[in-house]
Amino acid sequence: MTDPIIQIQNLKKTFGAHEVLSDINFAVAAGEVVSIIGRSGSGKSTLLRNLNLLETPTDGDILFHGASILARDFDLPQYRAKVGMVFQSFNLFNNLTVLQNVMTPQQTVLHRDAAQAKAHALDLLQQVGMAPYVNAKPAQLSGGQKQRVAIARAVAMDPEVLLFDEPTSALDPEMVDDVLNAMQQLATTGLTMIVVTHEMAFARDVSDRVVFMDQGVIAESGTPEQLFDHPQELRTQEFLKRYLNRA
Repeated sequence: MTDPIIQIQNLKKTFGAHEVLSDINFAVAAGEVVSIIGRSGSGKSTLLRNLNLLETPTDGDILFHGASILARDFDLPQYRAKVGMVFQSFNLFNNLTVLQNVMTPQQTVLHRDAAQAKAHALDLLQQVGMAPYVNAKPAQLSGGQKQRVAIARAVAMDPEVLLFDEPTSALDPEMVDDVLNAMQQLATTGLTMIVVTHEMAFARDVSDRVVFMDQGVIAESGTPEQLFDHPQELRTQEFLKRYLNRA
């Protein structure tokens, strides 16, 4: 693996007496697509929220290009511009149009002028199939459409890494494919992606690596072929059997 873009070292997160993450260690290389799978409550989303410092780790460290994001003098706003996040609840600005939702963060954080921001936004909205809706407000969109706008907004910031926190879990089944297709297209661009997901087909077909979490630890990780076809741990085998039988 080339020099990692993100390194997680001995990461631990507790809420009161409850330990949600325990001794998490892994690294992500530039351009890699990593899917994190596991049962609900296994710590997947908490791990992602620690990566973006929406939660502060209790112990351990997270390095971005070798620099600790927990250091007192670390430029957190700059980091969040470089490490974007797509949430399951979309988090769009309801008072803005689709186009404004994708333009405004570029202008506010990256200080792009309106013409640049608009051109970039229109290009990305075209890519995710949302160009016909540029003047719509979020209330006029379906969940799948909102999520594709949220993806375009995150990509518009030209991030080095994009974190996806169960981006399809709030969607009706018929909307899931459009969002997964947009993510699959993104994965071909060389963008580094860390995806918490219950979509096993996506994890298997699109990921370079799959991480299986259980009870706050990484129980097993490997290539999709290794993890899905030859899981070593009994708990991985049981999880996949239950999930793949349901699919």
